[in-house]
Amino acid sequence: MRKNGSERADFATKVGLVLATAGSAVGLGNIWRFPVTTGNNGGAAFMLIYVACVLVLGLPLMAAEFTVGRRAHTNTAQAYKKLSRHWLWSRVGQLGVFTGWFIMCYYVVVSGWALDYLVDASLNRFGILGGDVPDYKGHFESFVTNPYLPIVYTCVLVLISHFVIVRGVKQGIERVSKVLMPLLFVILLVLAVSSLFTPGAKAGLTFLFRPDFTKITFQTVLDAMGQAFYSLSLAMGCVCTYASYFSKDTRLVGTAFKVGVIDSFVAVMAGIIIFPAVFSTNILPNEGASLVFIALPNVFQQAFGGMPLLGYVVSVLFYFLLVIATLTSVISLHEVPTAYLTENFRMSRAKATTVVTAVCLSVGAFCSLSMGPLASFKIAGRNLFDLFDFVSGQIMLPLGGFLIALFVGWVLDRRILHDELTNGGTVSCRSSRFVSVLLRFFVPFAILLIFLSGMGMFHIV
Repeated sequence: MRKNGSERADFATKVGLVLATAGSAVGLGNIWRFPVTTGNNGGAAFMLIYVACVLVLGLPLMAAEFTVGRRAHTNTAQAYKKLSRHWLWSRVGQLGVFTGWFIMCYYVVVSGWALDYLVDASLNRFGILGGDVPDYKGHFESFVTNPYLPIVYTCVLVLISHFVIVRGVKQGIERVSKVLMPLLFVILLVLAVSSLFTPGAKAGLTFLFRPDFTKITFQTVLDAMGQAFYSLSLAMGCVCTYASYFSKDTRLVGTAFKVGVIDSFVAVMAGIIIFPAVFSTNILPNEGASLVFIALPNVFQQAFGGMPLLGYVVSVLFYFLLVIATLTSVISLHEVPTAYLTENFRMSRAKATTVVTAVCLSVGAFCSLSMGPLASFKIAGRNLFDLFDFVSGQIMLPLGGFLIALFVGWVLDRRILHDELTNGGTVSCRSSRFVSVLLRFFVPFAILLIFLSGMGMFHIV
């Protein structure tokens, strides 16, 4: 609680603050999208460019959202309105809230898939310990087109996040993050060590860590920028909302750097886990979006052929890891509209959380059904799930990030940015000027390139 008498909670500890914020960033973008994008772009060279993009694109934009959130000390929608009276910039925060809610409505469907696969792996439905080996593609398609099961698993994940959010910042988000994030790191390390026992360990690690710069194209750089942007959960309202719970002595640039390191560490560790196993089979490293739910069960079944028990344990731990990662992201996405409803409409936290949960479950159910019974219903040639994915990923996130960079770089008083990054001049922050320059010039231009590339407006080899 702050000395100014505000009833609004802050994170209780610095460790809890960093783990919660890192948990909001760590998700499918790290464990699913990073290995797929790395596989599509040739491995190690892409990873080096990705790390550079995190530093010069992701962290400045995260520092910008931190600045707005902590300075305004309110929900994302109100934060920009509080710092600027111009109607355009006051809408940036509203866009962030809507984006977070929008993403949550279809993201929870994939989270439900992860939970189902954890159950399947635990019950040996992949045939790793013996018995019938299923048609993995058929198994996945049968599940996602089922009118009931995906919705049931989605409900379970959403209700877990509901009970965390309703308990508040300290007793809910922070307490759960202190448990889930260390557990995630332990599982990552166990799986990484296990991957070294696969026949393809050497080839997988070479692919991931020995760069071949001849594979770099302009598209590779764009993909790296896009991955850095999405992996850190920027422009979804999560970062800004969590920053509104930061205390005045929190070092924003240092926190952004720690979150970036943790997020990149998880992504690289996911690569260490997946690529050695993939190279142990006939599956290509650029298998695509089907990697986690179609290719990997086959990998776990084959790569540990001589050690079925190890393969079984690895499969269970991997999908448990995926559930944890998606859950921490769902919790952060849930908090964005919950904080908005609580503060803008004077709802109790319990009522606001219930409204968000109800809307998410309703829309999420339709997104899930669009893969099965409602598959024939399409908008602009896309089913509802794919439409949500496209609109959020290709339009809303780049637009939000672009506007955030312009606002903090050009509209917000530079003294406010300097004051927040230096904690009122009490700490030295030589990078504050560098962050300001990046936000004014590089970040908006980079996001514009990502947007145009995603819309298919140009393609340069």
